[in-house]
Amino acid sequence: MPSTIRDFRIAIDDDVIDDLRARLRRTRWPDREAVDDWGQGAPLAWVQALCGYWAEQYDWRDREARLNRFPQHLTTIDGLDIHFLHARSPHPQAMPLILTHGWPGSIVEFQKVIGPLTDPAAHGGDAADAFHVVCPSLPGFGFSGRPTTVGWGVDRIAAAWAELMARLGHGRYAAQGGDWGSAITTALGAHDPAHCAGIHITMSMGSRPRTAATPTEAEVQALQRAKLYRDWGMGYARQQSTRPQTLGYALADSPAGQAAWILEKFQAWTDCGGALESVLGRDELLDNVMLYWVTNTATSSARLYWESFGTRRRAARVVEVPTGVSVFPQEIVPPVREWMADMYPCIRYWNVLPRGGHFPAFEQPALFVEEVRGFFRLLR
Repeated sequence: MPSTIRDFRIAIDDDVIDDLRARLRRTRWPDREAVDDWGQGAPLAWVQALCGYWAEQYDWRDREARLNRFPQHLTTIDGLDIHFLHARSPHPQAMPLILTHGWPGSIVEFQKVIGPLTDPAAHGGDAADAFHVVCPSLPGFGFSGRPTTVGWGVDRIAAAWAELMARLGHGRYAAQGGDWGSAITTALGAHDPAHCAGIHITMSMGSRPRTAATPTEAEVQALQRAKLYRDWGMGYARQQSTRPQTLGYALADSPAGQAAWILEKFQAWTDCGGALESVLGRDELLDNVMLYWVTNTATSSARLYWESFGTRRRAARVVEVPTGVSVFPQEIVPPVREWMADMYPCIRYWNVLPRGGHFPAFEQPALFVEEVRGFFRLLR
């Protein structure tokens, strides 16, 4: 391991956990919503029950140990500390793979897939499909450094990821991502085609609808979802892309507020039929929230929207490397192949899944693993 890479373990001080519990116990609650569903946001009774569990039953030390089961490191790239997991496969022919999360996710999303990806033979698979997994925390997220100057947008993160893979000695690698991870993975494929063998994404943030006299069923569905998102689902993005600092005062001070801000999106964007805890358990949902709370990164993570929207919108890139796309049916806006053709002229793999939403590695780990294996099998 290069000397520029330092070992890291998650070790949160007791006083941070004590303060969290005290804040949860003295939360000043708003009045109840005036509807009987999530139509006005996260319902009071649901948030109260979750926060009660968080304060009294959630065992951070057990969850911390689980998160520490994969080797973690820090390295400084472009003046900023980058935190990452580096789980090496026992199979020497394994393909290096960098997995990138988005907002409101974290490295927690990938905890259930790292084992099957690194050691498929131990999980009922074929050793020929093995990966060495690199899973970084985005700048301003989790245990990575928080930028103190502007400029840390998608392209700069992609350049940092290329440097990270080179520093780890991975001269040829694969890349996968969803949400912001899809945009960063796309930029990585465009930025580093000499080393990035191919990309796999589950969302296409850069593609735009084409005008068609008779739209396909997939196009109609995507247009309907896009309208629903614009009308009812993107208030968080407007706030984070315009005034992330103002929002941060509330989220940094209230764990109940931080949980509601994040988990309302998990309820809306997972394939859960309206019952989030039928797909993801309380402990794993709170693990993800904890990576925002204990690191105080509500504000710094929101700034990625400020860096990326409006006048700072990045230019579209054409990705020449082989591309795989997995379409999970409850994605915010499911990818449409016709809309992606100009930006991704080398789509080699396209598959529509029977279930799953915006967080496929978290929601449907077995399906996600098979999709990643299936595409990159073409490039080995």
